[in-house]
Amino acid sequence: MSIQSHAVHRLYEYRQSLSTKPYASRGKNLVRCGRCLLEQSFCTCEHRRLLPSKAAFALVMYDAEVLKPSNSGRLIADLIPDTHAFLWSRTQPDPQLLALLENPNYQPYLVFPGEYALPGQEVVTEALSEVLANQGEPEQAKRPLFILLDGSWREAVKMFRKSSYLHQLPMLSFSAETLARYQLRKGSRDFQMGTAEVAILTLQSLGEEGCADALDTWFKLFISSSLATRSRLVKHKPEQIQLLKQQFARQVTDLYSEQITYHP
Repeated sequence: MSIQSHAVHRLYEYRQSLSTKPYASRGKNLVRCGRCLLEQSFCTCEHRRLLPSKAAFALVMYDAEVLKPSNSGRLIADLIPDTHAFLWSRTQPDPQLLALLENPNYQPYLVFPGEYALPGQEVVTEALSEVLANQGEPEQAKRPLFILLDGSWREAVKMFRKSSYLHQLPMLSFSAETLARYQLRKGSRDFQMGTAEVAILTLQSLGEEGCADALDTWFKLFISSSLATRSRLVKHKPEQIQLLKQQFARQVTDLYSEQITYHP
């Protein structure tokens, strides 16, 4: 099956071309798929499907973030058709990113904690679906474009503070209650929320629960497949991986079934 490349695939290839030596990631001796970056026997590419989302995403990635097999930002591009990806530069912002932010067909939102908002910067904390519902007729509404700063937390804060073109964008910020509900639903973990998980909350805020659930399952499949490559340290459960693949396929089928209009 031929897997169409997406924005993160292309950015990965470009970033590789800039490297003078291979990226030394954990498990660097594994033979990985060149697309999903999972060990080849756990490749998920053939199961990837696009979702009928009305959202657009722009990943602004810190330096070598796109090279990391553990990066979850690529999962968004796996499923959301209108996803863009850019390398961050403090001194030379990508002109295509700047043009995207000025595109009249989009309404950009920076997904970031509201406590970092600058004076006068709009912060949206309620359900974005309600905000958009009050903006006039649906056919006249702009497509929401969600800007995600993809890197460690320290890197994300640096990207925001050093990028003046982000300072005038409205922020989509999740309340403590929303974060607590999500943490409760997914269970406690020992690592910070990944980029894909932020996208899940964003889709929920947009009212796209089905797409959010499918991305959540795709993320869980990514985690399970990644852990399976460390089977000497983690008990590998192949049945769990298979169940997640089946669950994702059902969710995608259900999403498209809901879009069918029946005419008497």
